[in-house]
Amino acid sequence: MKKALLILVVGFLFISCKKEGSTSTATTSTSENNTTPSDQDIIDAYTYLYGRYLVIQQENHDINVEKVGYNKIKYNPLGSAQFVNPNLDVAYLEAWIAVDATHAVILNVPKIEGRYYTAQLLDGWGEVIVNINERNFPKTPYGKFALVLKGTNPSIPSDAVKIELPSNKAKMLARVELKGTPDVAQKLQKQFTFTVPDGIKIEPPITIPEFTPKAPIAGEIFDKVEEVLNSYPDANPKAKEYQAKAIAVSKYAKTDDKAKTRIDEVIKTKAIPAFLAGAKGFGTQKGGWSVTYVAGKFGDDIMARDIINYGGLWANQIQEAIYFIGLTDSNKEPLSGDKVYEIRFPKDQLPDSAVNAFWSVTLYSVPDYRVVDNKLKRYNLNNVSNLKKNPDGSLSIWLASSLPKDAPQSNWLPTPAGKGFSLNLRLYVSKKEVLDGKWFPAPIEQK
Repeated sequence: MKKALLILVVGFLFISCKKEGSTSTATTSTSENNTTPSDQDIIDAYTYLYGRYLVIQQENHDINVEKVGYNKIKYNPLGSAQFVNPNLDVAYLEAWIAVDATHAVILNVPKIEGRYYTAQLLDGWGEVIVNINERNFPKTPYGKFALVLKGTNPSIPSDAVKIELPSNKAKMLARVELKGTPDVAQKLQKQFTFTVPDGIKIEPPITIPEFTPKAPIAGEIFDKVEEVLNSYPDANPKAKEYQAKAIAVSKYAKTDDKAKTRIDEVIKTKAIPAFLAGAKGFGTQKGGWSVTYVAGKFGDDIMARDIINYGGLWANQIQEAIYFIGLTDSNKEPLSGDKVYEIRFPKDQLPDSAVNAFWSVTLYSVPDYRVVDNKLKRYNLNNVSNLKKNPDGSLSIWLASSLPKDAPQSNWLPTPAGKGFSLNLRLYVSKKEVLDGKWFPAPIEQK
């Protein structure tokens, strides 16, 4: 990848999204008397559709490449996951759930006490439907959960909690905290099961063109607009407005080759560059960290949804997990494995004090966002890493390709020499001051 493009992709992947409650692009609609959409209409429609296409792409990969099937749980091996930015502090399990009007799928959740867990259900746009855990279901934190198509009444067990899905498919991503005893977590992981009736009618994934971060989908995104829009309802309060634009652009694309060429040119020269540039400027940023507070529940922020689906598909909502992303140091210089950094949390601002569950900081390569191999086989640090505090009660995390002088090895995360990297600080079940934006991680300081 050329250096300039690499910088754009890095910025796109993880510099957080715009302020909540605002839209990412202008909302000028195509006039009913004008069948030629404006450039802004094309940009709006593309940005709106892209988030859905990223989910469809993942569904195709899981079903057609990984061959995981529907209503079958994939118990990911500890320390691995087939999506970017896996959390190495949990045992993952995932599945594509499919129901119909006359059949429900029963999710059996084991009794888990003393460690974090959640079974997160998401829709076809990457929006969180619900999290099944003791916080949201205090009276029934485990047992049977009947997943049914919204508005239908299939036969379900009398002791099952009914959960309605907005459409006939949903994604489940469940997590069980390792908490220093991975063997116990793995046993609990395997106790999540499905009870699946015979006869469920399941539509295959929509066929879409192949695309990658290096070669994003362009004008082809409008080839199957109505099929894509009809495949899944959207919780976005401005969905009808954006969908009208997408349909109008799709109809315009079918008029002649000149129209198709124009759409493709607008996307490649305006929509994608504006999207990349815009993503760099959004979100709350401080000390090298950036964060968005709309993950999982995006409202009408189509830009935020695209960025999250691209850089961290299946992100949970902030009440469950909040993600602070580090791509630069406190001077806004890109993180480099050739330098030494310290993150020094004051004694009254320790990450332990910011959560009700647990926290971790994980180091990834860029631009692929996979863990970085090193001699210690250490990819993250967390609340059970036996970190050593400084004499004044503060806590330092050190980042360098070799152990910095005077730094305890227990507090060192190895970085890739000669290469860039990124950080993801995850806080699970954050306290109110974090959710309100009053707590922020200590800055990433170059030493």
